[in-house]
Amino acid sequence: MLDIFNDPTLQRWIALGVFAAFTVLAAAHYVVVRFISRRMRKSRAQSLAADVTRAVARAGTLFIFTLGALAALEVWPGLDEWRGRIARGVLIVLTAITTMGAANVFNAVVGWYTVWIAPKTHSRVDDTLLPVARRVIPVLIYGMGGLIILQTLGVNISPLLGGIGISGLAVALGLQPTLSNFFAGTNVLTEGSFSHGDYIELQGGPAGYVESVDWRSTKIRTWLNNYVVIPNSVLANTIMVNYSRPDPRMNILLYCGVSYDCDLARVNEVALEVVRQVIAANDEADKSAEPWFGFERFGDSNVEFWVFLQARDRIGSFVVTNDLVKRLHARFREEGIEINYPVRKVVYDAPPPPNLPPGARGS
Repeated sequence: MLDIFNDPTLQRWIALGVFAAFTVLAAAHYVVVRFISRRMRKSRAQSLAADVTRAVARAGTLFIFTLGALAALEVWPGLDEWRGRIARGVLIVLTAITTMGAANVFNAVVGWYTVWIAPKTHSRVDDTLLPVARRVIPVLIYGMGGLIILQTLGVNISPLLGGIGISGLAVALGLQPTLSNFFAGTNVLTEGSFSHGDYIELQGGPAGYVESVDWRSTKIRTWLNNYVVIPNSVLANTIMVNYSRPDPRMNILLYCGVSYDCDLARVNEVALEVVRQVIAANDEADKSAEPWFGFERFGDSNVEFWVFLQARDRIGSFVVTNDLVKRLHARFREEGIEINYPVRKVVYDAPPPPNLPPGARGS
């Protein structure tokens, strides 16, 4: 019986049979996995599992096929001297297949998140970082697989890792501004201090609407309808005012003053009437906010006061302020309420009378 299995011809047939069986198994695995993936894809709840299953279908098929080739070569006669090299080669192929499968699974998960989850989130973090991760992470996965393959081939990767570390440090130093902008952009996005459409103003810098936040810079549209591109590192290290957060409504505090001769009670009454008229007539005014009036102080020329109301947003504040100034000025003129120009009262000693000539006093 043992002599039969030691027959080289029979061993070759057994090897071919083993290889054929694994090939059929690999083909069946591919067909079944693809079928299951299509069935699961019809259900929205199983879409992630469907994408992952589809991603591993090809890698799994190649994995089974490679195992079949290894089993067949183990049975094939006359290859005793090559067993070690064959095992090493198969290990390299399996490592490459596993690396490809891991990269495919990552891409499938990111693709699923981009389609089903990212559109439902209010943050733009995923919209900005996912494309970068989709490019960088697969490169890292393939790089790790390549290092494992080199190690399998007997290559000492310690000097290579050291060289990669030194090269990475040099690249990081060379790309310091770019990396600084990238991490600053990540911080800006995750912090949520502003988002697309917000009106922001930088200290000593431009102001405008946020159009986009990328991994390197933020783009805003100014009053002149021009784009200003701001590096994220600059944006993260400056004082910024967001006029859209936490509430787009804008407080308006208008200062004015009236003459000391005016009836202050009447000034109070008239000013509040004008403010209420502005709120009722102007669409940019916030009609839910109650106006306020208050005298501020005794100024040099006027008794100074302020009026308070709210606009719907930053742009509306300019429209409402313009309307309020015009209406208040016209009503004060109609009521005879005077807003003084700057006045100065000059006080000085009277000079002594001039010396008169003799005889002039009696004439």
